[in-house]
Amino acid sequence: MNSKKKAIIAAVLCVSMMGFVGCSSNKGTDSAGAQKQEEKSKAPDEVAGVSLANPIKVDKEAGTVTVLTQVNGKYFTEVTRHASVFKDGSNGAKSVFTAYGNHADFYNALIEIGAKPGNNMTPDNATTTKVEGTALNLKVTWNGAGKEYDVNEVIKDSNGNKIAFKFGGNLERAKAKNTGCLSCLDSCPVGIISNTAYSYGAVEQTKEAKFTANKDVLPEDGTYVATIYSIAK
Repeated sequence: MNSKKKAIIAAVLCVSMMGFVGCSSNKGTDSAGAQKQEEKSKAPDEVAGVSLANPIKVDKEAGTVTVLTQVNGKYFTEVTRHASVFKDGSNGAKSVFTAYGNHADFYNALIEIGAKPGNNMTPDNATTTKVEGTALNLKVTWNGAGKEYDVNEVIKDSNGNKIAFKFGGNLERAKAKNTGCLSCLDSCPVGIISNTAYSYGAVEQTKEAKFTANKDVLPEDGTYVATIYSIAK
């Protein structure tokens, strides 16, 4: 083969390779651009499949109940006995996470994934007993979090004890009192789920425990957060 033909072949191969590389590069750019555009077009309240329009999501296959909430920055520095409360309940402003799903819908959603209420607590025995019922995990995430955080990473117990939620039930009492309490941080005769690590009154009466939001992990006040409940394995 003469040198002229070799030069032509080499030029064709070079152009072909450049075209191939160029196409690959453009594809990556287009994909990244589409992802950024999708993130930009997403409303701030759309998190993990829930939103203001649909604040509670039940996924029977995954065994999860997801509730849209917002971070209440007040509890980065102040103490509370409430993890999550429905915004229109009488305790709506007293929790780390202000929920957009109400207590009755939350109860029914837990029933749907197979959780069983303990219904063992009453106002009379509250300070001498601890909540029973199906054990539940709680994880939280938000846009940009990059992962799901366990409740014990985002809410701090002054004693270093693990928060251990159980499905107390209490539906009729919850409806009657309308506190809006989804998840309480000590055992509770009204909250739908609560923390079996402490009896009722551990935070506000005996003050044996203090719970605060972890400002080193959680996003700023007002950020929409998905709280994801599942049956503990």
